[in-house]
Amino acid sequence: MKMGAGSNDSLRKRDKFADSITIRFRYLDSTRMYFLDSTVTDFTTRFPIPATNVYLGNTGAASRSILFSPNFKPGWDPGFHALDIYKWKPENIRFFNVTRQYSELNYQLASRSEQIIEILHTQNIKPNWNFLFQYRMINAPGAFKNQKVNHNNYLLTSWFQSVNRRYNNYFALIGNKMQASENGGLQDTADFLNNGDYKDRYNIPTKLGGDSPFGRDFFSTKIGTGTKQSEFTILLRQQYDLGRKDSIVTDSTVIPLFYPRLRFEHTLTYSTYKYTFNDAPYVSNTGITYQPDSAYYTDNYGMTSFMPGDTVYFRDRWKEIVNDFSIYQFPDAKNQQQFIKLGAAIQNLSGEFASGKNNYYNVFGHAEYRNKTKDLKWDIEAFGKLYFTGFNAGDFQAYASLQRLLGKKLGYLQLGFGNVNRTPSFIFDQRSSFYIDVPKSFKKENSTQLFAAYYLPQQKLRLTGTYYLLTNYTYLSNYYQLQQADGLFNVLKLSLQKTFNVGKKWKLHSDIYFQKAVGDAPVNMPLVFTRNRFAYEGNLGFKNLAIAIGLEARYHTPYKADGYSPALGQFFYQDSISIRNKLPDISAYMHFRIKGFKMYIRTENLNTASGKVGGFGFTNNNIAAPGYPYPGLLIRVGIYWSFVN
Repeated sequence: MKMGAGSNDSLRKRDKFADSITIRFRYLDSTRMYFLDSTVTDFTTRFPIPATNVYLGNTGAASRSILFSPNFKPGWDPGFHALDIYKWKPENIRFFNVTRQYSELNYQLASRSEQIIEILHTQNIKPNWNFLFQYRMINAPGAFKNQKVNHNNYLLTSWFQSVNRRYNNYFALIGNKMQASENGGLQDTADFLNNGDYKDRYNIPTKLGGDSPFGRDFFSTKIGTGTKQSEFTILLRQQYDLGRKDSIVTDSTVIPLFYPRLRFEHTLTYSTYKYTFNDAPYVSNTGITYQPDSAYYTDNYGMTSFMPGDTVYFRDRWKEIVNDFSIYQFPDAKNQQQFIKLGAAIQNLSGEFASGKNNYYNVFGHAEYRNKTKDLKWDIEAFGKLYFTGFNAGDFQAYASLQRLLGKKLGYLQLGFGNVNRTPSFIFDQRSSFYIDVPKSFKKENSTQLFAAYYLPQQKLRLTGTYYLLTNYTYLSNYYQLQQADGLFNVLKLSLQKTFNVGKKWKLHSDIYFQKAVGDAPVNMPLVFTRNRFAYEGNLGFKNLAIAIGLEARYHTPYKADGYSPALGQFFYQDSISIRNKLPDISAYMHFRIKGFKMYIRTENLNTASGKVGGFGFTNNNIAAPGYPYPGLLIRVGIYWSFVN
C-alpha cells in the first residue's frame, strides 16, 4: 500500500481526473494519508483469512494465527476471538477523502457454493465532508457436515472538516453479525478420511449437529448447533484545533491552510456485544429429529446431569459506553506527524449472564508521543495506558518503537519494547455463562516483548525478531478447564521475508518463520512455517494489463496443534495429538487487473490429489486441528470492479 505525502498532502492542488491522487484515506488514529492498493500479486489482501492463520476447514469458521500471538491489550475483554478475523473493528476503519464518487463491487465464488459479496461506496457530499457505506456477506455451506457459516458486516462512516480546518468530526456505525455452525470435528478422522465409502466428505458423520442435509440456499441464514456473535458500535469523535492560519495563492485560486498547535478531542463510543452457543433438539427438513449427544457433553465438558433432549445454551451480553477526553500538542506546527497526546477515559460496562446482571466501570489514562521527522529519517512512537480504578484496576500497557533510516542503500532499522499487565479475559471469571469449570482464581497476566526489524526496500528484504517473556499466562487445558501457568516462560520468533527476481518478470516471494518456546510453556507451535509464491508478474506486452500467474505453497513442521472447544468458542492447549501433513498446501493461481477490473482465479489444495480412497479424487486432506481437516480441491473465482464517477 502506498503512503501519502505527510500533513500537507490533503491540501495539494489536484487533478480531478487523476484517480491515484483523488482517492485517499486515513485510519482513525493515524495522521498519515494512504492510497488504495491496486496490486494483484497477493490474494490474501482481498481474502478475509490471513496467510498465517489456520482455520477449521471452512471459510468463516473459527481461526487462529499459526504464529505465537499473545493478547497484548489491557483492560476489559469478553474473551471471544475465534471469529475476529471476519469482524470489522474501529481501529481498521478507513475515512476517505475523494474528489469524485468511488464504488467497488466485489464477488467471490468457490466450490460447494461458497460466496462472498462486498459493496463499497464513498463520495464527498461537499469538498470537506465525506461519507462511506460498506457491506460484506460471507456464506459458505462447507465441504463437511454441519459447517455452515453466514457472516454479515456493515459500516457507515462520515468525516466532516470545517471550512477553516479547525474542527473535525468522525462518525462510524459498525455492525458484525456472525453465525457459524459447530460440528465438534469428525467422529473419527483417520478411519473416515481413508474409507472409500466417504469419498464425498459431506457424508462423514460429525460429533455435533446431527445428519443435516447439504443446503445451497444462498439466502438461508438458519444455524442449528453453533455459535452466534453480534457486535454493534457507534463511534463519534470530535476535534477542535487552535493554531495559525495561512494560505497558498495561485493564479486562479486561494487554498486555505491551517497549522494546529493545540487540539482538543472527545471520543464517545457506544457498543453492544452478544455471544451465544446453542445446541438444542430440532427436526430437520427430512423429518429426522436431532438430539444433542449427552455422551459428548458428559465426556468433554463434565456435564454429568445432561440428559437426552436437554439443550446446551450459553450466553453473555454486554453494553459498553466509553467517554475519552484528550489533548494534543504539536511542537512543530507544520508537522502533524509529531505530537504529544494526553488523555483520560471513563468506561461503563453492563453485563448480563446466566447468574444475573452486573455493572462495572473503569477509569484509565493514556499518553502518547509520535514523531515522523520531516526528513523521514526518524520514526518514533511511544504510548502508555494505566487503569487507575474500577474492574480492571492495575492493568497497564507500555510500548515504545524507534525506527531509523540508515540510508537509501542500507534501509531501515527498528527497535522496540512492549509490556502489558492485564486482567484475564472475562471467560475466566466465574460470573460468565461460559465458565463451567470448578471455582478458581486467576492472577493478572504479564507479557513483555522485545523486538527488532530490518527492512531493505531495494532488495525487498525484511528481517524481524521478537522475544517474549510471559508470566501468569492463562489458557484452556481441554474443552472447558481453565488454567494459569505458574512460572515464567519465553518464546523466540524470527521471520524472513524476501522477494527474489528470477529473470526479468519471474519472482519468488518467500516468507519463513521460526518460533521456539523455552521453559515449561503451555503453548504449542510449529518450529517452522513457510509460505512461498513463484509467479510471472508483468503485463504480457499489454499496456493496461497487470497479471500474476504462479504457484503458492504453505508448509509447517509437525506440531501438537491446539484443539477446539465448540461450546466455549475457544482453542485449547493439548499435548497428545500431533499434526503431520505429508505435503504442503499447494495452490495455482492467475490474478490480473485491467484498469478498474480485477479478477482472481485459483485452484487450491492441489496437494489433496490421491487415488487411494475410492479411485482418483482430492481426498488426501491436510489437518488443521484435531478432528478438523481442510477441504479437498477448491476452485475460487473473485471479481473486483471499481468505478470512479
